[in-house]
Amino acid sequence: MSRQPQPPLRPQPQPPLRLRKGIAVTTTEYGGVLLDEKDGTYWQLNECGTLVVTAISEGRSPSDAVEQLLAEYDVERAEAEADVAELTARLLKAKIVTRGGAR
Repeated sequence: MSRQPQPPLRPQPQPPLRLRKGIAVTTTEYGGVLLDEKDGTYWQLNECGTLVVTAISEGRSPSDAVEQLLAEYDVERAEAEADVAELTARLLKAKIVTRGGAR
């Protein structure tokens, strides 16, 4: 009896990222600032970080942000992907962004 090969497992799609309610985004000449209106804490972002947060606030994915970084900056794909992943992980940990419909 021969066993049929199994198709490779595909990763499950992640729910979209969203800015948490009460987070304000402001652009500056040097990048941007995120302000938690609830407790007054803020994050200062460079231009690339602002691009990523803007993409998330517009409902676009981190992958979309990577593609935009590649189109606008002289950066290698691996570096852009790593930077976007690191920033989104930090924003999730800080509860600045959430996954799915929760705001």
